[in-house]
Amino acid sequence: MPISSAVPPRVLTVAGSDSGGGAGIQADLKTMLAFGTHGMSVLTAVTAQNSLGVQGAWELPPEAVRAQYRSVVDDIGVSAVKTGMLSSAVLVETVAALIAGTDAPAVVDPVGVSKHGDPLLAAEALDSVRTKLLPVATVATPNLDEVAQITGVRVTDEAGMRRAAAELLGLGPRWVVIKGGHLPGDPVDLLTDGTEEHWLRAPRHDNRHTHGTGCTLASAIACGLARGQDVPTAVRAAKSYVTGAIAAGFALGAGIGPVDHGWQLRNAG
Repeated sequence: MPISSAVPPRVLTVAGSDSGGGAGIQADLKTMLAFGTHGMSVLTAVTAQNSLGVQGAWELPPEAVRAQYRSVVDDIGVSAVKTGMLSSAVLVETVAALIAGTDAPAVVDPVGVSKHGDPLLAAEALDSVRTKLLPVATVATPNLDEVAQITGVRVTDEAGMRRAAAELLGLGPRWVVIKGGHLPGDPVDLLTDGTEEHWLRAPRHDNRHTHGTGCTLASAIACGLARGQDVPTAVRAAKSYVTGAIAAGFALGAGIGPVDHGWQLRNAG
């Protein structure tokens, strides 16, 4: 039987490694496979990480990040870029400049803390996120803690989500997804470009094993954009995928386990 030579959409993640496999680069690549795209990676940091938290993190030098990015993009090309852990101002500015020179949509997940509360972004890097990284984002996907870090807006209800979105859009991204999963009640996210509003609702699953949720959502959005979908279509598909992955999340180790990136494959079986 002949083997197809069709090249799938190419999605590049620029993020940190999670040695436990639940978040970061590992979650991104699993998501990209689940969406039928070709995942590629630029490592920005190596972490010692498991279900209990982050025991150590080692940032890569900017020249290593730049070399990885150029190596992939200049030869293979890219259909969409997703960013995750960028722990210092110099890395934020390095990656922002690379994205600005790349003709592809970019999904920025402004990672501030891990699922376990471990800080992953230096305080002095916040200004670079505001002034350099967010302006090159096609879509930014902060959770409520990251919204507070970046804008100072403390969100307690859906009206606050709208205010936070306006503050973030003022920093330059074309679209923002305000992730409201930390609010009481069923999870709701707000997707807006300042003109259109899309409220994305889903049932809350009684499952504490949600490690990697943010990385997974941002990567899934990037996959949709790489396939040529418009932003609302890509975000809705990503939200549906993540909701299923959370429902299927499983215990791993003694702490918080990961979402199940392969839940669709297992359900199909």
